[in-house]
Amino acid sequence: MTPAGWIAIVALWTVVVVLALVVLALARQIGVLHERLQPVGALQLSHGLKTGDAAPTLTVTELQGRERKFGEPHPRGLDTLVVFVSPTCPVCKSLLPALRSIRRREKGLEVVLASDGSRLEHTDFVAAEGLEDFPYVLSEPLGIAFGAGRLPHAVLIDAAAVVRASGLVNSREHLDSLFEARERGVASLQEWARAGERRDVA
Repeated sequence: MTPAGWIAIVALWTVVVVLALVVLALARQIGVLHERLQPVGALQLSHGLKTGDAAPTLTVTELQGRERKFGEPHPRGLDTLVVFVSPTCPVCKSLLPALRSIRRREKGLEVVLASDGSRLEHTDFVAAEGLEDFPYVLSEPLGIAFGAGRLPHAVLIDAAAVVRASGLVNSREHLDSLFEARERGVASLQEWARAGERRDVA
């Protein structure tokens, strides 16, 4: 092999080694950033319900014809996750598999879908998405009382009709954060992270 060929091989191996070192350095930095990132949770709105508030008292009728009362202890002692959705909201549709999974995972939980608008539109939505086994409520006053100004919005209520967590939920992680916030006794994971920062400073 000519000297030029050997020089080319050495140069190529040098490039490979340098690239490998760069990849390792980047992987380390990604790990550091991941540790520093705060947990992402549902976004609490200033006008929404707060943790510890009593759920608003309302009586509504589900699409299935059953009467449902909010603001009273659950008759079967279950927590309730009320998720406000819309047939025209792509993010709402993307959350449906997560809601099915959460309902299977959380045995002491009832998941209720809520919205407002045309009954026919929502009946078609229920049929198209296979939501017949979800309680589905159409009530504009319910959305107003629960502060659901933007969708999808979720409110986690305990069996005694007390709000435990709420906020905008754009992903499965946001939905799961409601249950984590309930377990930690805080309004949101952001609040928990801020409290941790204050403790570190002190």
